[in-house]
Amino acid sequence: MTVRIGITGGIGSGKSVVSRLLEVMGIPVYISDMETKQLMVADNRIRGELIALLGEEVYAGGILNKTLLASYLFGSPEHARQVNSIVHPRVKEDFRQWVRQHAGCSMAGIESAILIEAGFAGEVDAVVMVYAPEEVRVQRAMKRDASSRELIERRIRSQMSDEEKRMRADFVIVNDGETPLIPQVLALITFLSQNNTYLCPPKK
Repeated sequence: MTVRIGITGGIGSGKSVVSRLLEVMGIPVYISDMETKQLMVADNRIRGELIALLGEEVYAGGILNKTLLASYLFGSPEHARQVNSIVHPRVKEDFRQWVRQHAGCSMAGIESAILIEAGFAGEVDAVVMVYAPEEVRVQRAMKRDASSRELIERRIRSQMSDEEKRMRADFVIVNDGETPLIPQVLALITFLSQNNTYLCPPKK
């Protein structure tokens, strides 16, 4: 049976770095942000329900109108709930199907900034929070996104707090730029596998 690892953390925490390390170690990772964007274009059910909610212009020219969607999504908590109720169930089903496709792997991961908020914690066997001090996160995100401090801090405020994430996580990986990451990831894998049998079996 595949052990499912949920990787989460706030903006700039470095969860993508942890995901890449897991992949290098042979553990496939479902990148929910990327897969969600693809589903919102390719999944007919999502398209139909978003059009019913927002009108044909949300897919003007067959392309997702991200500006319109974002404007509606961030307009109110109720709007966000409506959009999420359309998208999240399809992403969950897609992840379940993806896990079945990786049944030959003893472990598989899912990376999501909103893993807990979106109700995906129930889809995994262990929740791993990637933690970095807020100032480190702000500097990383400003450099990565070429954004202002004000915008990044606003995004941080809109996410679940680190304290709450820590309380709900099974494991915490510190990515502060000083604490070595690889030993922490190896310790996590060793703990979960117990016998270090965490690599996918070689293809025959």
